[in-house]
Amino acid sequence: MIRALLCLFLAAIPALPQTLKVMTFNVRYPNPDDGADAWPARRDLLVETIAGESPDLIGTQELFREQGDYIVSKLPRYAWFGLSRRGNHTDEHMGVFYLTSTLNPVDSGNFWLSETPERPGSISWNMSLPRMVTWCLFEHRATGVRFMLYNTHFAHRREDEAAREKSAKLIAARLALYEEALPLILTGDFNAPAGGTVYSLLTAGLKDAWKEAGQREGPEDTFHGFKGKPRPGRIDWILFRAPWAVRRAATLTISREGRFPSDHFPVVAEFSLK
Repeated sequence: MIRALLCLFLAAIPALPQTLKVMTFNVRYPNPDDGADAWPARRDLLVETIAGESPDLIGTQELFREQGDYIVSKLPRYAWFGLSRRGNHTDEHMGVFYLTSTLNPVDSGNFWLSETPERPGSISWNMSLPRMVTWCLFEHRATGVRFMLYNTHFAHRREDEAAREKSAKLIAARLALYEEALPLILTGDFNAPAGGTVYSLLTAGLKDAWKEAGQREGPEDTFHGFKGKPRPGRIDWILFRAPWAVRRAATLTISREGRFPSDHFPVVAEFSLK
């Protein structure tokens, strides 16, 4: 009798909504010329920033292998993968981190933002450096929902606007090939302001988690150059195509004694999976 009543009680409790928390984070490469803001001085604060928010998924930019390995050594609940923009592990990665208890990577790969996307390290459109996308098809363990993540970092120079636009068109064309039922997430440092041409090219088929969020926290602008006061322009975005509500979006401004975990603020979006 007691067991039957307990079953009825549990059945009457509404199921908690399943969520997916995504972070995009330009972690700033380990440049020894950064002085007091060099990687050894800020790495533990960066780890604390991630741990404090506990995202299920992180798309990083400017990540070197030593940084990725350090992060997971301190946060063993996470795993990470990626390839550097040169096609090896000696340069910046578009490293993807995920909670192994929450997400299962089903398939993954890379392509380059160039006229020859499948050629590692390829450069086009007068860019000074290779630019790329690391992608992964994930399965959400609790719900079985599968979704595709693209993570990227666009060219940074003022004169690279045409290259950024071509990069956006390439990504948009690839995302358009996926069936409508497959949820898509695009994370990145786009080195272009929200509302500009690059943004418009991508949001023609994707929604902006910051704009869709029911609750927003922190400043809208995201690059601050280790100063804490962001420069005008939101350049770090989480875009998506999915029948999901965005419960919360936040720009995290954590600091300690004037030090910041990176020269960019990380951005988080919390999705309610439907």
